[in-house]
Amino acid sequence: MSSKYFKNPFPDYSENCPDFLEGGRLRSDHPIALELDNKWKEIEVKLQALDCSDYSVYTGTSGIALLKMKRDPTNANTLREALMLLSLNRLKGKRHTFLCGDAGPLAIGIHLNHLLGNSEQVDLLCSKLKSLSQDVVNVQSDLPNEYLYGRAGYLYAILYVNKYVMPQKFDDEFVRLIIEAILVSGRNLSKAFSFKCPLMYEWHESYYLGAAHGVSGILYLLLQVKQYLPDDDLLNLIKPTIDYLTTQRFPSGNFPSSLGRDVDRYVQWCHGAPGFVYLFCEAYKVFHDPKYLQLASECGDVIWERGLLKKGYSICHGVAGNAYCFLELYQSTKEPKHLYRAIKFAEWCFDYNKEHEELSPDRPLSLYEGLAGRLYLYLDIQKPAEAKFPGFTL
Repeated sequence: MSSKYFKNPFPDYSENCPDFLEGGRLRSDHPIALELDNKWKEIEVKLQALDCSDYSVYTGTSGIALLKMKRDPTNANTLREALMLLSLNRLKGKRHTFLCGDAGPLAIGIHLNHLLGNSEQVDLLCSKLKSLSQDVVNVQSDLPNEYLYGRAGYLYAILYVNKYVMPQKFDDEFVRLIIEAILVSGRNLSKAFSFKCPLMYEWHESYYLGAAHGVSGILYLLLQVKQYLPDDDLLNLIKPTIDYLTTQRFPSGNFPSSLGRDVDRYVQWCHGAPGFVYLFCEAYKVFHDPKYLQLASECGDVIWERGLLKKGYSICHGVAGNAYCFLELYQSTKEPKHLYRAIKFAEWCFDYNKEHEELSPDRPLSLYEGLAGRLYLYLDIQKPAEAKFPGFTL
């Protein structure tokens, strides 16, 4: 297993550790705060070499648009630059999701046009986004249910728009149609193969469990919008499925990437314990059972031990994504240990060392695989109580 990660060189948190915060923000004398402007300038130069043929949030220009909005959310010129990065005139209408499909650029475009006061464009893009829903609400379609390519990714795009554009553009009935399609799909698959839980999902003929392609990510999104779910669904479908997932842990506390996988290998947002941090923290908030917070904390211990990954610094399958897990734990528990761990992982990313990245990403500038994701983390770590994993946490 150690071939996948570096030994953590940092001492763990103790009461003698320095206080990193000042007024709820990262202290102004912390290296990340001191050097962030210079780091931004360096990355902006590199972003000029961005591959503009990919307009996705995950690896393309729309992810950079999100980063620009994060950096300067009130500057009209910045917002217009971000809008141009979406390439809305080149959308292919073939994929449905926020991260890897047309729904992401459309949702961000709606948000940007709303901020810029372009109401006609908002309505036009909302119509285009809603037009993608035919396969989503049809449970007989071959659309999967996961985040990157499936129904959950489309649902996130709809919820993203409803969060940032008022009055809301998509009514409750439409949102519930999408949720119902996800639940029906999960019930049908579970029943067909006699799973010991009410909901199960597959992608590429595997029963994935992680955040990107699997059950934990789908359930996390549904728990974030529990107001659309009757108590019966929460208590009789979602909670028993979460409890079933807890039985799949390895002795180490990590989780397999999919059912039947007996190799304790991955500790990254897309597979393994990091994605389960989010599910268990949200389950605690919804069901108020302390066992879920304990499970989340134990996942955090796995990440602290094995989360400095040799794959590199990305937020999808690297150290930056693992740092976000500690921010989630900090927000859920208010325990300084988790903030300390988050900042230490962010420091590892900030002090870039090529020896700490054995695999160069295919898209080294992108939000989910490259530099942009690390910079997004540096911006978020400035205000840790407000940090949100982009494209995953509402």
